Amino acid sequence: MSFRLSYRADPGNPWFSWQYVRDNSDTILAAVRDHASLTVRAVLIAALIALPLAVVAYWYRSLAGPVLALTGVLYTVPSLALFAFIAPYLGIGVATALSVVVLYALLVIVRNAVAGLNQVPPEVREAAEGMGYGRWGRLFRVELPLALPGILTGLRLATVSTVALVTVGVVIGRGGLGQLIFAGFQNNFYKAQIMTGTLLCVLLALVLDLALAGAGRLLTPWLRRRTP
Repeated sequence: MSFRLSYRADPGNPWFSWQYVRDNSDTILAAVRDHASLTVRAVLIAALIALPLAVVAYWYRSLAGPVLALTGVLYTVPSLALFAFIAPYLGIGVATALSVVVLYALLVIVRNAVAGLNQVPPEVREAAEGMGYGRWGRLFRVELPLALPGILTGLRLATVSTVALVTVGVVIGRGGLGQLIFAGFQNNFYKAQIMTGTLLCVLLALVLDLALAGAGRLLTPWLRRRTP
């Protein structure tokens, strides 16, 4: 069975309206703040979980496959199904919305962090060992700094995808800008409301991505010195 939305051009229902933005600025700003807060918190929590997993996979090669497989399986579970699995335990609220988007961000961060750590040259590790660094000292002083480009790439990808995924939280009333988009569909397909939510999602993703790119340049000055 197929479902199709009927559509008819309506000059009184434009795709964008400054009047709508002005009249609903408080609601729009609240949705942006909620969306940005959920995104930042989700990526931070995912990073705190993913980076230790990446280090374990890097130190113990036999665990790399299972770690990547587990995060990969979680990534393939439909988001609506995850909400259904988690909501009975955490309730319908921020905790459930965060849990779902965190699980999806894990794979991207873990995979890129492991790739970054694996790209540390063996001779650099051997030199660090020769200087008396133990496993933890070598990790924090040598390997993680050199793996930063890969880690930051994972964080940037996870952040952009999380901005998009947060909108799905509309099913439990925690969708940030997704609330605007969904309300536009409910409000007789109000195109200005749908487009405003969509454009702000894209803009938020760009702003956060640029912020991480700038942080990456500050944290990896040696890469700038290599650029001719």
